Amino acid sequence: MLFDRAKLEAIETAHLAPYAAKAGESRGRAHPESESLYRTAFQKDRDRVNHTTAFRRLQYKTQVFVNYEGDYYRTRLTHTLEVAQVARSIAKALGLNQELAETIAFSHDLGHPPFGHSGERVLDGLMAGYSGFDHNKQSMRIVTYLEDRYPGFRGLNLTWETREGIVKHETRYDLPDAQGYEPQWQPSLEAQIVNLADEIAYNAHDLDDGLRAGLLSPGQLPEVVLLQTLMDELGFHPDRFAERERRVLVRELLGLLINDTIAATNQQLEQNAVGSLQSVRHHPAPLATYSPQMTEWLGELREFLYACLYRHHYVVRQVGKSKFVLERLFEAYTADPLMLPPQARGATQTEGLHRAVCDYIAGMTDRYALDEYARLFEPDYRRV
Repeated sequence: MLFDRAKLEAIETAHLAPYAAKAGESRGRAHPESESLYRTAFQKDRDRVNHTTAFRRLQYKTQVFVNYEGDYYRTRLTHTLEVAQVARSIAKALGLNQELAETIAFSHDLGHPPFGHSGERVLDGLMAGYSGFDHNKQSMRIVTYLEDRYPGFRGLNLTWETREGIVKHETRYDLPDAQGYEPQWQPSLEAQIVNLADEIAYNAHDLDDGLRAGLLSPGQLPEVVLLQTLMDELGFHPDRFAERERRVLVRELLGLLINDTIAATNQQLEQNAVGSLQSVRHHPAPLATYSPQMTEWLGELREFLYACLYRHHYVVRQVGKSKFVLERLFEAYTADPLMLPPQARGATQTEGLHRAVCDYIAGMTDRYALDEYARLFEPDYRRV
């Protein structure tokens, strides 16, 4: 039996929850084009994002630790894959559209510059007076303009629902500007789930990487009620906490957060008698949520990671180095655009000098930015 697009759309209509987004009911694409024979519109979106240059570059972009620190630590790509896994797990349990959730997850960090959030802050400061820089907006810029792969239009020509999920991505570190995408309404529940999946993933894997790197110690874990509770349940003690215990703790933490999100969100849907995608959008607040207890515990975990990991002197030194590198590159390119490669130099004619330079730097990986710095400023560096 063949499952063509019509069959797949019929399965979604029959089996997904009434409040899920259905590919067959999509608002469509900005540029008309035929859909695939054996893929839904959301599957096609996912595959297009997966094959972009921007997606591949995430492999060498910082999550917390700069790429050269070691092969074990998460990169922006492995973070993205973990967000997608968490989002799919939650979406499946709630009867949501897994392909849409996965596509939004794959897209949510495409616009991140080298060196993570510190790189974003540097570029935003350098672009003051030129509309600034925000990685959410840059993600949209990538999928709607910068990726140039198809005849007849710029960008990837993704569905409205995917674009809305990208532009309305919101976490503690990401604030959306949804102009043009009904900012007065909530996004789909699939997009809301990705917002939480992002937080779930980075809280768990940043804890894992911090312990692995030795910047966090097992003796600090009981300071966090959530971690102490888990360790008590698992029978773990800080004095007998090795690699296996770390892996088990992080795995159980992920499972606990995912299960809590599923249960709390389902409770919200039932209490508010949500029966359609329209009722999701028109609800006064997001419906995807944690339980009140987990919300409190996660707030404490975030404060712990911020104080003990993100502000650890080792991480702060990396941030200082990235700031120095990006500022010097930006100053050099804007002072003499002839230093730019031909494609980026050509973009200065259509985008303006500062935006073209910003796009070029934002697309760099960590190691490319460091190599470019060496090419421009280290006399003994011979590669051009």
